[in-house]
Amino acid sequence: MALISAIVATPRKPGRYDLLADGEHVATISLDVLERLQLSVGESYDDVAPTLAHESALLATYDRALNMLSARARARTELRRLLVRKGEPAELVDAALQRLADQGLLDDAQFARQFARSKALGSGISKRRLSQELGRKGVAREVGEEAIGNVYEEEGLDDGASIERVARKKYRTLLQLDAETQRRRLYGFLARRGFDAADVGRMVKELVGSDPHAGMGDDDIGDED
Repeated sequence: MALISAIVATPRKPGRYDLLADGEHVATISLDVLERLQLSVGESYDDVAPTLAHESALLATYDRALNMLSARARARTELRRLLVRKGEPAELVDAALQRLADQGLLDDAQFARQFARSKALGSGISKRRLSQELGRKGVAREVGEEAIGNVYEEEGLDDGASIERVARKKYRTLLQLDAETQRRRLYGFLARRGFDAADVGRMVKELVGSDPHAGMGDDDIGDED
């Protein structure tokens, strides 16, 4: 019968403990598991082996999810998709994400507000584009719309002012180019931010002037920012 031979703090991982049975590492667990199972050196490992295996696997998935959140905020669906793609078992992912949500570390509404504020103020993208981006990240439509509405109200934003601000800023970087190139790049830049085509055309005409040739095509929208 294998016995628990040591329980030691995991180096450089606060709150994590390595459990050894007969001198061999068998699991890494958290302090709450250690206390909940009342583990101690000298006790039988065989009696708790299945439970420890599950808890250790769940903790590894949880820690991986937490590290990904620490690197960049993410929506719950997006984080789940990435973890499963990296090989984490779906049932462990769901349990780990629920734990993060219960701890207030995974909140789609908060993520949506942060994302909307950053993109609206920084990149100057439109409400429509914000809604599309949040949807692609797995944020529920109603959650995304509420977040966008709150950000626009708090920051005093509207798409009319936003398109003018980003259009004039972009136009200043195009002054060394010929008018046709200016029109093409400015149109594509604004279109990619999701602004209404009529508003995009109006801003291009205001800043660059009328296009003597045909209107912009799909290829023009693909120009780099």
